[in-house]
Amino acid sequence: MAHPLHHAESSARKYGGTPSDYQAVHDWFDASKEHLAIFTHRALRHHTQGIFEAERVFGLSLTNGAGREIPIRWIGEQHVREDCQGRIPSLADWLGRIQPEPWMANGQIDRQAHEPVGDPRTKWLAEVAGGKTILGLKDWMEARGS
Repeated sequence: MAHPLHHAESSARKYGGTPSDYQAVHDWFDASKEHLAIFTHRALRHHTQGIFEAERVFGLSLTNGAGREIPIRWIGEQHVREDCQGRIPSLADWLGRIQPEPWMANGQIDRQAHEPVGDPRTKWLAEVAGGKTILGLKDWMEARGS
């Protein structure tokens, strides 16, 4: 299968209704093509965990144009099988085949001192104490565009 529309047409033949009944689910499975337009994009959603994630996104089922309630899991399983030679891989099947690179491991904690993020009162109090402002906190923040 090359396009989500083909999957949607397949769903309509299998479960009834029209391709548009299924299009959003199949678009979701193939959305990762936006980032990588080769088959390895499937590692993001074409697996067991992706099928269950589709249920969380679309609900447990949809009602097609023929009035038939179709489980989202069936649609997801169909999509994945059509793209993965009849197989539904696990997420581990995909992740276990990643070639490790040095940048993927051994991260580094930034130990440099940085200005605190969060409460603007700290900086305002320092400016008040240093005689740099006589404004109240609210007025000082408005003057700074904060």
